[in-house]
Amino acid sequence: MRKWVKRLLISFGILAGILLAANFGLNIWLKTQLPEYIKKNTNYKVSYKTLDVDLGTGNIFASGISVNSKDPQNTDVIGLQGTIDTLKINRFGIYDAIFNKRISSSDLLLAKPNLNIILAKPVDRKTGKKTSPFLFENIRINGGKIAVFKHTKQKFLSVDQLDLFVENLQMTEESVEDKLPVVFDRYSIKGEKFFFRPDETYAITISRINTSDGQMSVENFRMTPLLSFTQFKKFYPKKPQLFEFNVPKMEFKDVVLTKNKVSLANADFQNPSFTVYNTGVKAIKNNKNSSFEVDLKNIKLNNAVVQINKPDGNKLLSVGNLNLNINQLMFNKESAQQIIPIGYKDFLFSGKDIQYSNHQNISIRSFALSPKSGEIMDVLLTSETPSTGKTTADIKTNHIAFNINKLEFLNKKINLDLKDVLLENVNGTVKAGEKKQNKTPEPGIIQSVVIGKMSLKNSNITYDNGKEPVVFHDLNATLNAIELAPKPNQQGLSFKVKDYYLTTRNLAYKTQFYNMSLGLLKLNKNKVQVNNFAMKPLVSRAQFIKMIPVERDLYDIKAGQIIAEGTWDLFSHHKMVNASHVTIQSADANIFRSKIPKDDPKIKALYSKMLRSIKIPMTINNLDLKNSVLVYEEDTPESMGPGKLIFSNFNMNVRNLNSAKIKGKPTKMDIKINCSFMNLSPLSVNWNFDVADKNDNFNISGKTTNLPASGINPFIRPYLHVTATAGTIQEMLFNFKGNPAGLHGTFNLKHKDLKIAVLNKNNHEKKGFLTAVANVFLKSNSGSFPEAVTVENVERDPTKSFFNLFWKGIEQGLKKTLIGKNVEKTEKKVKEAVSSVKDMKQSVKEIKQEIKNKKEAPKPEVEKKEKKGFLNNIFKKKENSGE
Repeated sequence: MRKWVKRLLISFGILAGILLAANFGLNIWLKTQLPEYIKKNTNYKVSYKTLDVDLGTGNIFASGISVNSKDPQNTDVIGLQGTIDTLKINRFGIYDAIFNKRISSSDLLLAKPNLNIILAKPVDRKTGKKTSPFLFENIRINGGKIAVFKHTKQKFLSVDQLDLFVENLQMTEESVEDKLPVVFDRYSIKGEKFFFRPDETYAITISRINTSDGQMSVENFRMTPLLSFTQFKKFYPKKPQLFEFNVPKMEFKDVVLTKNKVSLANADFQNPSFTVYNTGVKAIKNNKNSSFEVDLKNIKLNNAVVQINKPDGNKLLSVGNLNLNINQLMFNKESAQQIIPIGYKDFLFSGKDIQYSNHQNISIRSFALSPKSGEIMDVLLTSETPSTGKTTADIKTNHIAFNINKLEFLNKKINLDLKDVLLENVNGTVKAGEKKQNKTPEPGIIQSVVIGKMSLKNSNITYDNGKEPVVFHDLNATLNAIELAPKPNQQGLSFKVKDYYLTTRNLAYKTQFYNMSLGLLKLNKNKVQVNNFAMKPLVSRAQFIKMIPVERDLYDIKAGQIIAEGTWDLFSHHKMVNASHVTIQSADANIFRSKIPKDDPKIKALYSKMLRSIKIPMTINNLDLKNSVLVYEEDTPESMGPGKLIFSNFNMNVRNLNSAKIKGKPTKMDIKINCSFMNLSPLSVNWNFDVADKNDNFNISGKTTNLPASGINPFIRPYLHVTATAGTIQEMLFNFKGNPAGLHGTFNLKHKDLKIAVLNKNNHEKKGFLTAVANVFLKSNSGSFPEAVTVENVERDPTKSFFNLFWKGIEQGLKKTLIGKNVEKTEKKVKEAVSSVKDMKQSVKEIKQEIKNKKEAPKPEVEKKEKKGFLNNIFKKKENSGE
């Protein structure tokens, strides 16, 4: 046993001696032969002052090291040039270095290295040739000055006063897309004058970087374009944007790099500024899916400044004091497919002094946004170029707020569900753009937009379509359950509102000739209330006559109150009105028409056809006009002032006012009118027609009683030069049927002691002879039971209104009643009598002229006196009889 132990100890001693001798010999060899060996068998030249190698552990310690590439022009391997004050390597892979030509170690320490590193040329994918990498698990650098260059000798990275520790470092020289060239588990870094040039366009600089307890601090981070904007557009004509990014200070920790993923947490960016220069080039869509991922937790952006420029160099968007706090920001394969290619869990986004300038300028004092709510303060919209043809607005509002139920992006579409939206104190003008025919708005990125409640408060808005602005004062509106979604055929968007409520005061609407106003408007889906409606002319009657090319009515209308009840849809593509009751109280309407302008040659449709032409389905079960006044005035070139018809205490009921477009609803309209005619006698009218009847047949009948004949003088006296001097219309009945061609029916007039007077052109002097002739042919009394006369063959002038046709029927009935059934013969006799009077007047004028001529001739005095006295007596008698 002792002999075996002795032999074992001797063996260990011999082995130890051999190892000691080998280690001593290796150190001697390394000191004297290693530099030459490295020079012959590697691509580098190395020299050093001291070198100690432990063969057993693989530890190496060296000082005063100088390293250079043998062939600086060889771009297939990493190039080295510089010095290292101290080098310490633990567990150096001697076997790999000798036989595999690969330098590897578990730990590497470089003290005060001053190195220039030239990266090898990327691997050619076709050949698959690989260069010799450096493999270090852990690296520590103290006081280093490192510069890294690309194989083209262009500086790629540099840093001074570098203190670096990297744990489990893995590097590759392969050019692999979507993978990081450097990954590690843990790191610590400190340095100054950091420079990084990722491509030909940008350079990144950092004045100081430091890591303490896993927290990295970076000062004066700058990403600067290497080209001017003009140069960038010239050399890169297909690139859409150029960027510039500055951050005076940023901090973050827990940086993790894996093969295709970057993760970090608690990043804090102080006072960054970000500028984007747009070239105007449309970005080329890249259909390739990226596998690169970013995961950022607790990201803060404090007091940032953002500016985006147009291609002409002017500002498109600028934001000051921008703050962003994101709980988790993710970029991956799934998010890359969405409209916004990032995902998030929670965020708070705010900013101040936002300016946006395109065809519409937008200014915002401040805004705040989170996944649950948003608020915008002091918004100002102004139009930059009003001639663009687009809808623009010159509006300001001091408060917009909304609460969000859901905001998500799926399949490149947006799904937005807002609990409520509030807009307060909106003031200004909305200008309508050009209407484009046959163009339906595309759904675009909208999958679904739902708004539970939208409120507009205390606003004053003018809607200007270029000719007829509408002004809403003290506007308040609420819309409930708004839905916006693509139509089933993807041809535009559908818009639905479940319920709404709107009020406005002193609403004004101006046209060329009128100023329309409402004292109060209340509107919801089941009721409309209008108070103090007025439609007042902006021009005088004389001005109106000069401004219109053809005859046209001028209206002056007031109404105390209008109330409508029922259901209607005014917002969707399926607009409709289905009202159960409409009431108009205390209307006062004046209608003026002058016959001085030319007749309007356009064909006038009857009311049934006009109603059919209404595009939307419309029906009103009952329309009531109560306690109103209607005045119609008309003048002619020959009239001395306008003729006037007055209908006071006017009450009208219309049943089934419709456009014949709602299935199942009755289309026959019944109109009943009761009023006071000329403030003297009651008048009732029944009028009906079927809107769906394309033949436009109608019936109209009526009755008036106890009308003093003089009551119609205000209408007939000014331009017919006739006045009723006595008599009473005890009863007038009419019953007409008609169509667009004309009308026929019956007329019955009961009258007593009716007399008329014919006036001269000044409506003053009674024309005695013509008055006498007219009263001779006029039936002054109808008797107790007058027969009805037949009104027939009354032809309609298609260029005249329905009431012109109706008046023709009344006129024929009056003639047949007052003059006789053979009215044509009677009229002929009257005309002959008038013609005889005119012939007599002409004869008198000729005799007067003959006498005048004889006065001037030299004749005996006695003869002249006799003729003058004779003729004068005749003329005096004639003249005293009146014209």
